[in-house]
Amino acid sequence: MYQELHDDVSRLLADTDLNFDFHDSDDDINCTKMRNTNIMGHFTCYNSGCRFKGWASRKIAITIRLYPGQKYNARVYHQRCKFCNSLSQPVLDESYAERVTYWIKQWNGVQVEKPPISGVSKGPHNRQLCEGCKAGRCTESGDDWLMQLQRLAKFMSSFSSEFTNYCSD
Repeated sequence: MYQELHDDVSRLLADTDLNFDFHDSDDDINCTKMRNTNIMGHFTCYNSGCRFKGWASRKIAITIRLYPGQKYNARVYHQRCKFCNSLSQPVLDESYAERVTYWIKQWNGVQVEKPPISGVSKGPHNRQLCEGCKAGRCTESGDDWLMQLQRLAKFMSSFSSEFTNYCSD
């Protein structure tokens, strides 16, 4: 999580009078809204034995969460080096604050323009190297749709039983 980028998020929220604090716990417990999306940045391979030193990514998986009490956080997923498989933490660009701010504003009823798409990738997305894919949170993993369908099925199931109880009374 990138609490050090909270000031950038706050600055982008200032024009709407929305004031949010950063939620320190990296969990889904008690979150009221959640969105899997992606941002941009670059990675450095710190394995001294690896010949590959770094790469840019236009598809860094991120899960943005909203919590009660005007709080949010965002889990940023790491990627592995395609040459040595070492895990690397990204250095993020302004797309982090822009994307987080967009969803906070959306969830609070503020009319906003959708942030620009992360751009055109120079290569295919490698699911084996993406920690977001492994966690089922990357929009490229295909699991994101599955998770949404499972949530919808759970909702419909509870709605159906409530409706049946209502009709039988």
